Amino acid sequence: MDIDKITEKIKNRIPKPIDIKHNYAVLIPLINNKGTWEIIYEVRANNLKRQPGEISFPGGQLESDETYKEAAIRETIEELNITKENIKIIGELDYLVSYANMTIHCFLATISGIDVDKIEPSMEEVDHIFTVPVDFFLNNEPKVYYLDLRTTIGEDFPYNLIPNGKKYNFNKGKHSVHFYRYNNYVIWGYTAKMTKHFIDLIKDL
Repeated sequence: MDIDKITEKIKNRIPKPIDIKHNYAVLIPLINNKGTWEIIYEVRANNLKRQPGEISFPGGQLESDETYKEAAIRETIEELNITKENIKIIGELDYLVSYANMTIHCFLATISGIDVDKIEPSMEEVDHIFTVPVDFFLNNEPKVYYLDLRTTIGEDFPYNLIPNGKKYNFNKGKHSVHFYRYNNYVIWGYTAKMTKHFIDLIKDL
């Protein structure tokens, strides 16, 4: 074993979550609509395989060697049918590590140079868009519910190799699910959780 080679390999690497299979990036788009700052939401197209008809931010899975920021911008351009010049990244918020073996990185950006009423999203991915004033979220807390996360183990698991076998006390967890109601829309799940995180960051301003 050559400790110098080990040192060289490890010292400059960037740590990442273990067991993550999918990496996603989304963008929270802020737009000034007639003097009011609003958040743009998408209603996903009904013909999509994943989460059809649900409310989301622009975003998707990373491609090849692109960064999370590049992915968030690319997906926003594709889904909202706008240009890179319309997007100004403010910064990155905290990211989610999901129990479903994926990470979701979230970026905050302003959308300018186009009226929200003139945005014509890609109909392949987006049924339509709508906006919600930031003040609505500042004045309305989401409802929060919790899902119990339990360990389910197959019979081929080697219980004989761990202390107490089948009586081993595996950790249990809870997954919070946020819900906002705005007019006839229900914003929930990761989209609501990232909205809540953004609002908490600016609440004291």
